[in-house]
Amino acid sequence: MEVVAVLAIALLAGGILGTLIPLVPGGLLSLSGLYLYWWHSGFTEPGAVALVVLTALGILTLLAEFFGGSIAARAGGASWITTGSAAVVGIVLMLVSGPVGLLVGLFGTVFVLEYARNGALDRSARSALYATVGILASTAIQFLLTLSILLGFLVAVFLL
Repeated sequence: MEVVAVLAIALLAGGILGTLIPLVPGGLLSLSGLYLYWWHSGFTEPGAVALVVLTALGILTLLAEFFGGSIAARAGGASWITTGSAAVVGIVLMLVSGPVGLLVGLFGTVFVLEYARNGALDRSARSALYATVGILASTAIQFLLTLSILLGFLVAVFLL
């Protein structure tokens, strides 16, 4: 197997791992592996249909990565200001204390800001829970999408 093929597969596998490690862009790594191989093959492998499908999966992964938590927080009733603030606090706390800091920071920020905004304990807790579960669900979705990209790539390039 050529060095470029191994590197492309490593990037695709890194994409899967990247979905589980905060601040590592799993979807972007997967797309990088896909397009590195496509470029190296002279724009022939994977074929056009596979390339379009795998690219669409990569774009869905990026959308889930960037907007999954925000969409969940909004679905739970949080304001855009709360959602943005929670993202910033969550990222800062994640850098200090890892993934637990992200989840605690996200939940806590949404809860406090929504309680200050509407004064309803149950609505604030619901918004915070939606945001936290949304982040976890977004991670699961990203994992499955990047795994699908890797498997689809392997099938399209090596079995078809």
